[in-house]
Formats: sequence, C-alpha cells, structure tokens
Amino acid sequence: MTTQTTAPDTPGARNADTPAGLLPLPEKAARALALGGSALTIVSTFLAWTWTADFPGDLTVYGYPGGLQVLVLVGALLATLFALASYGVRGLRWLTPAGPDGALRFATLATFATGWYTVIAISTDLGGVVNLEPGGYLVAVASLAALAGALSLPFQRPEPEPIDPDDTGWEKFKHAAAYKWETVKAVFSAGTPRPVRALPPYAEILIIVAILALGLLVFTYGIGTEYDELFIGFLITAGFGFAALNKAGLIAQASQITARHQNITTAGAFVAAALFPFTQTDDQYATLGVYILIFATVALGLNIVVGLAGLLDLGYVAFLGVGAYAASLVSGSPSSPFDVHFPFWAAVLVGAAASLVFGVLIGAPTLRLRGDYLAIVTLGFGEIFRITANNLDGTSGPDITNGSNGVSSIPNLDVLGFDFGAQHDMGGFTIGRFANYFFLMLLITAVVVLVFRRSGNSRIGRAWVAIREDETAALAMGINGFRVKLIAFAVGASLAGLAGTVQAHVTYTVTPEQYLFAGPIPPNSAFLLAAVVLGGMGTISGPLIGAALLFLIPNKLQFLGNYQLFAFGLALILLMRFRPEGLIPNRRRQLEFHEDAEAPTLLTKAGA
Repeated sequence: MTTQTTAPDTPGARNADTPAGLLPLPEKAARALALGGSALTIVSTFLAWTWTADFPGDLTVYGYPGGLQVLVLVGALLATLFALASYGVRGLRWLTPAGPDGALRFATLATFATGWYTVIAISTDLGGVVNLEPGGYLVAVASLAALAGALSLPFQRPEPEPIDPDDTGWEKFKHAAAYKWETVKAVFSAGTPRPVRALPPYAEILIIVAILALGLLVFTYGIGTEYDELFIGFLITAGFGFAALNKAGLIAQASQITARHQNITTAGAFVAAALFPFTQTDDQYATLGVYILIFATVALGLNIVVGLAGLLDLGYVAFLGVGAYAASLVSGSPSSPFDVHFPFWAAVLVGAAASLVFGVLIGAPTLRLRGDYLAIVTLGFGEIFRITANNLDGTSGPDITNGSNGVSSIPNLDVLGFDFGAQHDMGGFTIGRFANYFFLMLLITAVVVLVFRRSGNSRIGRAWVAIREDETAALAMGINGFRVKLIAFAVGASLAGLAGTVQAHVTYTVTPEQYLFAGPIPPNSAFLLAAVVLGGMGTISGPLIGAALLFLIPNKLQFLGNYQLFAFGLALILLMRFRPEGLIPNRRRQLEFHEDAEAPTLLTKAGA
C-alpha cells in the first residue's frame, strides 16, 4: 500500500517558476518606489526630526544631519546606489557583482530599522509622536515605502514540498510555516558573485588600502559613540549594511583581492590599527583599544587549541592569569614576596614560560581524554587556579599571591628609557598611558599572529587539523596524537601568558576574580570561547574580530543592567542559528554547514 501525496495547499504559494515579489506590486513600480523612498529618506536627514535638544544628538537642526540621522543617511545612500545599479546606470554595475535586488532589500531594511528605531525612541523619551518634526514623519514614511518597494521586487520562490493527505493539522501548519520561512530566505538571497578580474598590482593595493581605511573609520565611529541610542543605531546600520554589501558580492570580491596580497593586507591591517590612537582626542577610548587587543590576543591563542587542534578548553583564561601573576611577582610590586624587579623582556619570558609549564603539567595527564571529558577537566583546572590564587594569602596557604587582594601597585613599564606610564608627544599628537600600552600590545599581537600563521602552515599545523577532523584516522596514519595535542596546549598556553604579562602592567593589580569561567566582563573562558566560535574557528582574522565585538558590545550595553547577559546570549543564539560557521569562516568549515556551496579551488594547509 502506498501513501498518496498531493501538491501543497500552502496559502499564498505561487508557481515557483514564476518570479514574483513578496508584496503585490508590479516590478517597475516596486523599483521606482524603492528608489524614490530611498531618495526621500536622504532628504529627511537634512530636516529636523524633533523640536527639542533633550533627545541625544540634537536632531533639531535643518541642513546638517547629526547623531542617528548620519546613520540613516549612510543606509539611504547605500540603498539609493543599489537601486540605481538595478536600473543598469553606467558606472554602477561594479557595485553589484552578485545582483542588486538582495543588496537593495538589506540596505532598505537597514534604513527602515534605524529610522523607525529613532522615531520610536524620540516618541518614547519625549512623551509621544507629537514631539516629531516634519523630518521625523518623512523618514518614517519614506523608509517604509523604500522597504515595501524592495520587498515587492520579483524573486525565485522555492519549490514547495508535497503534503501527505494523512498529515495532522499541526503537521500541515508546520509544513506551511517551513515553506513561508524558505520563502523569506529566498527573498533576501542573492546570486553567485562574478569573479573579480585581475587588476594592476598598484590598483589592487589601493583597493586594499581603501578597505582598511573604511574598517578603521567604522571601528573608530563605533567605539566613539557617546550615548546608548547612537550605539544601538550603529549596530543596526552596521549589521544590515554589512549584509547588504555581502549580498551585493562586494565582500566576496574584496576577499579575492586581499587573498592575492595576504602579506600586504596583514601589514596594512596592523598599520591601520596603529593609527587608531591618533584618531582619538584623549586616552579614553585607547583604554578600550588596549583591552580589546589583550582579549583578542588571548582568543587567538585559544584558537590554536580549539580552532586548529579541535580541543575544547573551558579553563583557558587560567593561563592568562598564570602569566599575569608570574610577571607581576617579578616586576617590582610591593605586594610581591619576591624582592625582585626584572626588566620587561625578562618578565615576558617568565610569564610565557610559567604558562607553558602549567600547560604541559595540565595537558600531560589529561590530553588522552576526548570531547566532553577533556572540557570538564579544563574547566576544573580554571576553577582550581582561581581558588588556589585566593588561598595563597599567608593564612590558608603560603603568602605568595596576597589572596583576594591580589598583587597590587604593579609599576608601569620602562623599556629603554621609554616610560609607558607617561604622556609623550609624537608628531604633534599627545599619546597617553593607554595608547603607549596599545602600541606594545599591538606588537605582541603581531608576534602571536606570526606564530599562528607559521604553525598553522607547518607540518605540526597539518597534524593539528588532521586530529581535529578525525583523531582515529590521524592516529591510524601514524600521527602521534598525544604529542601533537600537547604541543598545541603548550603553545596556546604560552601565548596567553604572553598577553598576561602586559595585562598585569595595564591594570596595575592582578586579582583572582579577574579570571572567572563566566561573567559579564571579559576576558573570561566563556567569552574567549565565544569569540573564537563567533569570529570563525581556524582563522586569524575571525577571533580578532570576534573578540573586538564581544568586548566592545557588552561595554556599550551596560545600560541594560541585569538584562545585559540575556541580550548577549540571545544574540549568540541567533548568530549560531543563522551563521554557525562564524563571521569569517574558513572555506572547509563553511562547506561543512553549507554543502550546496561552491567547493573551493584551493585550501591552505590549515583550511583557512
């Protein structure tokens, strides 16, 4: 007996071979509406949105966008360019190598979301829509019209799955909901971007410089947002704007160009990062910069353990603490029981060596375990380190770490007569204390990147990847799994200890409570692991970007109070649902989650 299936009775389902929009508008009218709405949104940013300066950003000025208006202007300009490119305007075809419609939808969504967020925030903070000026009403109507036009553009609908007539009502509902979700995903899909043609080397280098300059501009703007509403608007615009550029195919083409000049791109990225302190008027945001670099460097070290070797380490922050404690005890702190003051290079070696020794001591008896069992052991090590540091106070144990008070009053570094705690004038710019440590940490980050890159492309790096992919098969091929994993553990621990030596001098004090498994303030083991997974395991730039986001966003969302971790967790769940491979995945891992993606023509030895 066979089960008969029928065509689905999905409400609103159309013939999949007939492109149609999500909203019932003719294509010409929809395209004109998207263009006209985007253009009117640009006009609205030059009008006043409210009558009072009580709302942050002073949106009362005519002819000069300010605050959130600037973000709406950026989104509207992007949408207008994509709309013009969809008409085939000469000189704009290069903007949409993967097609204009998907990019246009995301760009209008960015404009709509930011504009309506601002209008709602004004109405909520000031007590109703009566506080809106003409510009506020115009941006609401125009951005909504642009989004409606973009959603009315035709797209290829997915083929509906047949329905079993014997299905229950709940199963039919799930089937209809699944089809609608596939339809929504098809709305925002895009074609395969055409390969970028080979350009003269100087032209490609100029493009790389422009990309890095844009990245520096976006990061500087984001870190310098002065109030909560502006930062949330920045997140909305940056998120949907990046999605629009990705759907347009520009991100893929930029990746192709940078892949041809990897050394130049890496060097340029560090030069752009070194320019960051010169974009600041004071040392306030350089503080965030140096902490982000410390966090990112430790995350990159964890990426060797998790991303390359595939070892789940939940107590990695303890190695950062070992390096920080070791360096602080030999750097002349009055709280140290050792009356010594090593120079910086010696303290660095002590911190890295101490973490290396602990990595070997912990790894040797535990790395024969796999999976969850290894994760539990490393989690226990992290907690044992913190409790031990608490107890070495002279009462519960020897007086070494000064217990919960920690090692305090760690002096500033003085390297070759350069005092890192003093201000210095460089080229007409005043460089403060945190900017000095920013440059030092940037140099250490470069060393860690070099170690990661060279080790990933080495014989031992190939062995790490083999262990990660299939340890049983790797052992059968003659790889010494225990030795290879122990090297990964030791290298990752020493890199974390290296960053810990600088952290001790930046924070002045090292206490056990800085090295928790989880907490609202990074670095901690949970945030470090999240940075690696969020950014993209096995890559260099992924953990760096993931760490920057995970440090900056919680710092800017402190106004959420007790809901901060809830919002952070919700964002991680959504990201893992829709992009499980991370923000910047390597091609091998991307194919694991997207089997229908085009296979890469070349994979590096580390899969990056």
